[in-house]
Amino acid sequence: MDLLQEFYETTLEALKDAKNDRLWFKTNTKLGKLYLEREEYGKLQKILRQLHQSCQTDDGEDDLKKGTQLLEIYALEIQMYTAQKNNKKLKALYEQSLHIKSAIPHPLIMGVIRECGGKMHLREGEFEKAHTDFFEAFKNYDESGSPRRTTCLKYLVLANMLMKSGINPFDSQEAKPYKNDPEILAMTNLVSAYQNNDITEFEKILKTNHSNIMDDPFIREHIEELLRNIRTQVLIKLIKPYTRIHIPFISKELNIDVADVESLLVQCILDNTIHGRIDQVNQLLELDHQKRGGARYTALDKWTNQLNSLNQAVVSKLA
Repeated sequence: MDLLQEFYETTLEALKDAKNDRLWFKTNTKLGKLYLEREEYGKLQKILRQLHQSCQTDDGEDDLKKGTQLLEIYALEIQMYTAQKNNKKLKALYEQSLHIKSAIPHPLIMGVIRECGGKMHLREGEFEKAHTDFFEAFKNYDESGSPRRTTCLKYLVLANMLMKSGINPFDSQEAKPYKNDPEILAMTNLVSAYQNNDITEFEKILKTNHSNIMDDPFIREHIEELLRNIRTQVLIKLIKPYTRIHIPFISKELNIDVADVESLLVQCILDNTIHGRIDQVNQLLELDHQKRGGARYTALDKWTNQLNSLNQAVVSKLA
């Protein structure tokens, strides 16, 4: 790494008087990527300022005739803000990058931009937008032959589960060939367990494939939300026949501590997924039958709307 840095810096020094703008730009971009890998964001920002200046008009505006170079700069900057989780700056840059129409970008650059856009949308809870971005990123990476396609396919599966979609993400023509890829297989099985609300199998897959799934910090960031979703679905099914149910019994069925069950119940009561009250003294959940019917139909209506939206999105992609 140090040798590589020295090489790039020596090259830049030699290019000062050579007026070879293209080689200067490429060398600076590679040095910037090196700083990004090393998380040296101060040095990276200095490089980015120089790169931006090289792509500006005399008025200080972006020179749209240099669209391809601008997209390379945006891709580098977007990766930095994604790593820093700076969604405010990331959002502005992401929107700008999608509005550059004068460039014919390399699919690898667009893959980077769309992947970072997907991460941004997922962190903001915009799961459908994240799903679209990850799908576009996957296609771009696939076209460029980048190994990032496998990682992005995992993110696509993650977004699919968080959307609570009933459609298998591997049904698409582009993703189908990777369904049995050893890198992807764990996520394929995870989707199946998630869609079947099989919490035992879901947790077993997580445990068996811990490094494959949890070594990715972005996936690890959202696994807890997936667990909460599947536990909520199992919980709703479990309490359905009862007017009163012991919390320790729920704890045993969900295989989590009583304190975690209470936390989940509080959340479900607050967002009206469950209508009832917790009797902490007697460790009971008391359910309100009158409201339960309405809540069930509301939940079904919401689920139907989500499936309709996803169906329209899939149809528009295939059109």
